[in-house]
Amino acid sequence: MTEKALSLAVASDTLEYYMRQIKQFKLLSREDELELANRYRRFGDLEAAQRLICSNLRFVVKIAHEYRGYGMKTLDLIQEGNIGLMMAVKKFDPSKGLRLISYAVWWIKAYINNFVIRNWSLVKIGTTQAQKKLFFKLNQVQRAFEKLGDEYPQLETAKALDVSVEEVDEMERRLGGRDTSIDVPLTEDGDYTLLETLPDTRDNQEEEYIEREREATLTTKVKEALQHLNDRERTIITSRILAEHPVTLQELADQYQVSRERIRQLESNALKKLKSVLGAETALLTA
Repeated sequence: MTEKALSLAVASDTLEYYMRQIKQFKLLSREDELELANRYRRFGDLEAAQRLICSNLRFVVKIAHEYRGYGMKTLDLIQEGNIGLMMAVKKFDPSKGLRLISYAVWWIKAYINNFVIRNWSLVKIGTTQAQKKLFFKLNQVQRAFEKLGDEYPQLETAKALDVSVEEVDEMERRLGGRDTSIDVPLTEDGDYTLLETLPDTRDNQEEEYIEREREATLTTKVKEALQHLNDRERTIITSRILAEHPVTLQELADQYQVSRERIRQLESNALKKLKSVLGAETALLTA
């Protein structure tokens, strides 16, 4: 659609330089955004699409920083988020009456989630749905305690995530080191921090509404996608991926009287089938 957002990230050696570059793109008013979105949707106006993308690049940066602490380069996370933003612009329907960023958040996070999963070993992420959920939630909860002046005690963290202290301790060992804060100055003279360059994107009614709508849509799509599986594959995916308390490979192996490796193969094949139906949205099932 446009190479400008990606080329900026690729060419930038530092986050400071990238932030200086994207600050040149002004935020759009609701009216301007609606006009540009309609021009792209109706006439395929690529210049309009580029303006929509560039005006929202700073939001991608803020979302990408929610994933700090996973050992990934921030610019790599931003670049993946930018791809998600482009996909959102491509699919955005301005007639719904919502702002682009409210819709784009889902796509941006989906692409970053997928990137993290691809680049972290299964040893660090874990293989169960519960471990994957803890992987993505642990840093968020710890930062929340940090803002309150607490040292994110494991007991309170475990209670907040509804897991055991042992599980928190294990995941902390998996994650290893923590990243720097966005409150750290970007320049040597300390003129400004990354946080100060980003607009406030606190939840509002539009975002809450679109989030509920996205969840309902994804649920419907998953149900439809499951119909492409046979009974055994559907049971495996439901029990291993979708269940709140996933069963083990051994439990399913005992149920079907086959080896654990056979269950693992069936699960892998079933996920491939789902990916052919859901595409990039498959990442949300395993995150």
